[in-house]
Amino acid sequence: MYQQRIVIDGLQYCNWDREYFQTLKASGITAVHATIVYHENARETLTRFAEWNLRFEQNADLIMPIYSMADVEKAKAEGKVGVFFGAQNCSPIDDEIGLIEVMRRQGLLIMQLTYNNQSLLATGCYEQNDSGVTRFGKQAIEEMNRVGMIIDMSHSAERSTLEAIDLSSRPICISHANPTFAHDALRNKSNNVIKALTERGGLIGFSLYPFHLPNGSQCSLDDFCQMVAKTADLFGVDHLGIGSDLCLNQPQQVLEWMRNGRWSKAMDYGEGSASNSGWPDALPWFSGSKGMENIYNGLMRHGFSESEAGKILGENWFNFLKEGLEAKL
Repeated sequence: MYQQRIVIDGLQYCNWDREYFQTLKASGITAVHATIVYHENARETLTRFAEWNLRFEQNADLIMPIYSMADVEKAKAEGKVGVFFGAQNCSPIDDEIGLIEVMRRQGLLIMQLTYNNQSLLATGCYEQNDSGVTRFGKQAIEEMNRVGMIIDMSHSAERSTLEAIDLSSRPICISHANPTFAHDALRNKSNNVIKALTERGGLIGFSLYPFHLPNGSQCSLDDFCQMVAKTADLFGVDHLGIGSDLCLNQPQQVLEWMRNGRWSKAMDYGEGSASNSGWPDALPWFSGSKGMENIYNGLMRHGFSESEAGKILGENWFNFLKEGLEAKL
């Protein structure tokens, strides 16, 4: 039964207000990976944590912070939604390797090495030339492995991603992306990447952001489940999850911050265009409180057992995080 499962969404950046926390609770989601940073530097990241502390205080009947998988189990038992934090960029550490441990102790459990552009650590997926993981990046990977911070390569280019998989002594994740065989977007991942990722114990979370999907905002539940089924046929069920990349009720200025940060004077449209510069239309079968349950039932209609559907909806994320977050100090 869906309601008995631990359900984890491996990436969201919604408008975090009480109404949405109520929707999350009604959805049956046990825990959600919330983006806390896109382009914020170290000092600004601390302010983001402070803002979340206030949300936890004001909505303690609905949400709680997650620092370990024991907290996820506690959230399930108490009927709350657990929230754990990740950065979609390496900007929280500025240019200082010691800040990796500092941010991990604050509760930053996951960090991407890049967000679309070249960073100090690796190359983003929108760059023309992928020079791979940098010297700083190699040391950052080693330090993240040591302190138990998950490496995420969702927005990274192919060579950089393959090198990170190889360099890391622990499995890494691609928290929110889809296979390029389903939709050939710069942000999606090739079979070579997914094969290398899963063979090393890593996890990929399927994205529901329309620009990453076959047929865009017209992607049906069947289309989505067929993509998951083909991926499972190729790479197995045990390393697949959901990372919806859901961005509900966010204003245009948030989208522009995600795309442009402070690095560009000219408007960057990401996967959109000047004529299609806004948020893509949400998927009607996912955007409400029944979204994850719809996927759970849809997967079973496409040949997955109840146990396999449960793995994809959260058990795989739980097991991956339980192992990856343990520090090796």
